[in-house]
Amino acid sequence: MKIRVLGCHGSEQWVAGGTNHHCCGFLINDTVLLDAGTISAALTLREQLNIHDILLTHVHFDHVQGLPPFADNISHDIKKTVAITGTSEVVRDLRAHVFNDAVYPDFFSLPPGRPVFTPRIIEPRQPVQIGGLTITAIPVNHLVPTVGFLIREGDRSILYSGDTYATEELWHVASRDATLKAAFIETSLPNEMAELALASKHLTPSLLRQEVDKLNRSDLPVYIYHMKPSHASAIERQLRELHVPHLHILTEGQEIVV
Repeated sequence: MKIRVLGCHGSEQWVAGGTNHHCCGFLINDTVLLDAGTISAALTLREQLNIHDILLTHVHFDHVQGLPPFADNISHDIKKTVAITGTSEVVRDLRAHVFNDAVYPDFFSLPPGRPVFTPRIIEPRQPVQIGGLTITAIPVNHLVPTVGFLIREGDRSILYSGDTYATEELWHVASRDATLKAAFIETSLPNEMAELALASKHLTPSLLRQEVDKLNRSDLPVYIYHMKPSHASAIERQLRELHVPHLHILTEGQEIVV
């Protein structure tokens, strides 16, 4: 399984002389997009046209903001409708608050007769086959209905936390999966912003340590994403101080093969 990091931060920020920070978007095996905070800012039109499925953890704007320009870009050349996969709440809110003909045209209906998007409802805890992958959505602890994903290809799987605060079911399911080869876990704010982390339902490095321990897998590579760029240096320092084995901080443009 190949994972290409299009964006891995909790906000966007231009960095003079460095790598720009983009919102979360991960391209799996070139055809399946995991969250849609970044698409067209990182992919050529040809690469965008190769996307057949998009998995959404929730509808906060930093996870869906790439969808409107993506829809515009491919609407004239689309050969196959792109499936937007999420829980019923995610699909409902995306249609009600983004593609509602007020904020943006309804690309679930446009172009007429061959719309860009089609909804695919996924039920929590029920595995489904998507783009050669087995996807299981697991509810997590965030401000709006949100899931993490267990994603399997053959005898290898990865865990993607989605946006979450301290949670239980996700780690319980993952810890029992013998095929698990990597975990992608959000860490958004530094320890000194614990009050905001609680209010916004995000992890800090200290909370991450507690969540990783629930996996009971010291051999498992852990990839950190969703850091708020304004606090990235403090978060990185605090993550290093945890001495978590096999912990890696993701960067834009990175490719990981599991």
